Amino acid sequence: MVKQKTIQNEISLTGVGLHTGKEVKMTFKPAPVNNGFTFVRVDLEGSPVIEADANYVVNTQRGTNLEKLGVKIQTSEHVLAAFVGCDVDNVIIELNESEPPIMDGSSKFFVEAIEKAGVVEQDAERKYYVVKEVISFTDEATGSEILLMPSDEYQVTTMVDFGTKVLGTQNATMKSIANFKTEIADARTFSFLHELEALLDNGLIKGGDLNNAIVYVDKEISPKTIENLKVAFGKDSISVKPNGILDNLTLHYPNEAARHKLLDVIGDLALVGTRIKGKVIANKPGHFLNTQFAKKLSKIIKIEQKNQVPLYNLNLEPLMDIHKIMSILPHRPPFLFIDRIIEMTDNHVVGLKNVTMNETFFVGHFPGAPVMPGVIIVEAMAQTGGILILSSVPDPENYLTYFMKIDNVKFKHKVLPGDTLVFKCDLISPIRRGICHMQANAYANGKLVAEAELMAQIAKKQ
Repeated sequence: MVKQKTIQNEISLTGVGLHTGKEVKMTFKPAPVNNGFTFVRVDLEGSPVIEADANYVVNTQRGTNLEKLGVKIQTSEHVLAAFVGCDVDNVIIELNESEPPIMDGSSKFFVEAIEKAGVVEQDAERKYYVVKEVISFTDEATGSEILLMPSDEYQVTTMVDFGTKVLGTQNATMKSIANFKTEIADARTFSFLHELEALLDNGLIKGGDLNNAIVYVDKEISPKTIENLKVAFGKDSISVKPNGILDNLTLHYPNEAARHKLLDVIGDLALVGTRIKGKVIANKPGHFLNTQFAKKLSKIIKIEQKNQVPLYNLNLEPLMDIHKIMSILPHRPPFLFIDRIIEMTDNHVVGLKNVTMNETFFVGHFPGAPVMPGVIIVEAMAQTGGILILSSVPDPENYLTYFMKIDNVKFKHKVLPGDTLVFKCDLISPIRRGICHMQANAYANGKLVAEAELMAQIAKKQ
C-alpha cells in the first residue's frame, strides 16, 4: 500500500506574478488526507478556497486559470507540477494575490521549497487511476493530440513543433516521476518574439523579465522593438544570441521547450485529482488541450469509480453469520434484510443478502414481475451500516439505531429474485457521539444497483 503524503512544515515564497506584475506571497501548508491541492485566497474576505479541479478551469490563455464563485487563481500549473513531481498528495496553497510568483519560469524554486519543508507519509492509502485502455483527446482546430495508454507507472512524452526554424521539432520524455526533480523541474517557460510584442502591447506580462522566460526570436528584430524590450525589462542592452534566443539567458537543455511543455502537462493533469498509472503522449500540447483532456479523464474516472464493483470471495467463512448479526441488531425476520457480514474495519463494513422468491415483500410488490422495493434496499444498506456503528460500543444489545437523514438516493438497476446483493458502507466522517455518516452502495450482478448517503444515530434502549 502506497500512503498519501503531505509536507511536514509550513513554508513561504515571495515573488512577482508574471501576468499581474504584483508582489505575491505564497505559503505551502500541510493538509489532511484526501484534501488534494487547494488554493486559498487569504487576501479576500472569508479566505475562499479553490480546489485544483479541472472543472474550475475557465481560461487557458498564457496559463491554466481557475475560477470558483468569482474567485480566481491564475497560472496554477508550475506549482501543481512541483507537488506531483515531489510525490506529494495533499497541500494547502495560500496566496495574497490571484497568481503564484513566476520565479524563474519553471518549477525549480517550488521543488526546493517542498524539499526544505520536508515530505511525510499520512495514514491513508493513495488512490490511483490504473489505465486499462487508450484514452485520447484531439483539438481539431490545431491538430494537437494527447493520449493516455496503459503503463506500470506514470510516464510522459511531449512532442513540440511550432513550424519555426529557430525552435524546430523537439521531444522530451519522463520515464518515471522520480526523474522530475532532476530532468524537468528547472525547464523554464518560453515565448516567441512575435507573441512577446503582442503581450507587451496588451499589458499581459507585467512581471516578466529576461530571467523567467526564454524568448525565441522567430522574426527580424527591429531597432524599435529592441528599444521597447529594453524599457519593458529594464535592461541597458538586449541582443540575440547565435542560437536564436534573447540574451541574458542560457538554455539548461537543447530541448528545454519540450521539457517545459512536459512540465505543463504534469501540472495541468494534476487537476484530474487522482494519481495516474499510465503513459501520456502529447503531440503539440498546450493548456487548452491538457485541461480539456483532464476534464474528460476526470469524468471517466468518476463514472468508473461509481460503477466499480468490489470483488469478494463469497465462499469464505463470513465474519458474522445470521446468529451473530441477530446478537447485534435488534431487527428480526421478516424485517432483517442481511444474511452475512463478510468484511469490517473501523471505517467500512460489507454485508450480503441472498434475495429469494420467498421474501414476504414479493407477495405484494409486483407479484407478476417481482422487483425488490427500493426502500427495502435502503433499509438493508442501513442495517449493514448499523453493524458498523453498533460494533463501536461494548454492549450493542442495549442500543437501537435510528435514521437521521437520507440523501442522494439513486436506484440504477432492478433487483430480482435469485440475485445476491452486496452492501458496502464507508464512513464519510468518523463516528462521533453515536452519529454515523456513511456512503452506502449496493451491488448485484456485477453492477451498482443503488447508492445513498445515510446518517444514523445509536441510542440506549429505554
